[in-house]
Amino acid sequence: MTRPEGTWQNWGRSARVRPQRVEFPRSVGAVVRAVEAAKTRGMLIKAVGAGHSFTGIAVAPGVLLDLTDLSGIVSVDRERSRVTLLAGTRLHRIPALLAPYGLAMQNLGDIDRQSIAGAISTGTHGTGSRFGGISTQVVGAKLVTGTGELLTVDENENADLLPAVAVGLGALGILVEVTLQCVPAFVIHALERPEPLEAVLDELDERGTGADHFELYWFPHTDVAMTKTNTRLPADAPLHPLSAAGKWVDDVLIGTAVHEAVCRLGKIAPGSIPFVNRTAAKIWGDREFTDRSHRVFATARDVRFREMEYAVPADNLRPAIDAVRALIDDRGWRISFPIEVRFAAADDLWLSTASGRASGYLAVHRYWREDPTEYFEAVEQIMLSLGGRPHWGKMHTLDASVLRGRYPRFDDFVALRDRLDPDRLFRNRYLDRVLGE
Repeated sequence: MTRPEGTWQNWGRSARVRPQRVEFPRSVGAVVRAVEAAKTRGMLIKAVGAGHSFTGIAVAPGVLLDLTDLSGIVSVDRERSRVTLLAGTRLHRIPALLAPYGLAMQNLGDIDRQSIAGAISTGTHGTGSRFGGISTQVVGAKLVTGTGELLTVDENENADLLPAVAVGLGALGILVEVTLQCVPAFVIHALERPEPLEAVLDELDERGTGADHFELYWFPHTDVAMTKTNTRLPADAPLHPLSAAGKWVDDVLIGTAVHEAVCRLGKIAPGSIPFVNRTAAKIWGDREFTDRSHRVFATARDVRFREMEYAVPADNLRPAIDAVRALIDDRGWRISFPIEVRFAAADDLWLSTASGRASGYLAVHRYWREDPTEYFEAVEQIMLSLGGRPHWGKMHTLDASVLRGRYPRFDDFVALRDRLDPDRLFRNRYLDRVLGE
């Protein structure tokens, strides 16, 4: 199915393109035909999901394949708790699809608007020192390669390619199906509260490893950490969810309307930001509840922003936080958005930011109407000095010459790209930069 062409832009308004052609495939066969046609015409082709990457990774200057209509369950292996989904399925729709089978995804990020294909292709992750990113849940996939082949990758076929395909950057082909290893549905007890920042940082390793899922937010210009500690419970544990009114106040009124107003004020009156941040740290994020896992993991993020996130070896996380705090003070910047700190277990995926090492993540944000360049690039230099790897879907300046030295399997990935997309049908400027032409 083809719909009228127009300008495509991502959610963060940091990337845009006017593709030559836009298609909305409704079947795997339609994707195969689209790739074959693009190859015949000598056109570039890329798939897009929800547009939640802040980089240009999904920019499609030739044919844009919007996978919105390629959504839903393909099959369920009840015995092994595995579910195969069409690649355009949005994360926030998956819990309802899994519920009839008593299953859940093992871990999720704090935003669930992405498609499953986009989430794994960029290395999207949540938090939890014993849990990997979403891509570590992938046990199989089907993709259409640059030669028009429908390639199956699972434990029975092309198993050696799975660690590459699970975080493929959209460079190896168009994902059409993704098979996830799920777990029995579970409940989470959530404890969210403000705590003294220095005390939390002094116990950062223990807090990160001692909880199932731990993260913190720090509003610059304050001495308070907004902590989130999530404990996994059996599916039959009593539920004590947030009231509808309480959730509306936290997520819609304060989290969206008030935060948007504050960001707008901060842009025209930066001197107000320290006071506003200190006030926010007193009134926001003090709650306790128990609910289904997906309702706890993901939160509404309706204030538009831009983000950069780096993964460092877990032992380097505290030095990274301290250096960024000192940077903000030294430069005299006024930063309205909080800094986010999370954790992930080591994995064996070729281009995962946690490949081969337990990792800590530090993310910085700016309101979308503010220029993030100076702030992000200065933070980036700190993260690079501590062994950092940038999140593929979030803003950074690195190219292949630097990234090659940060991923032991980088050249193996590029060689696989040469094999699966010899004519570079899936290239764009971002992939040319991070992988080489």
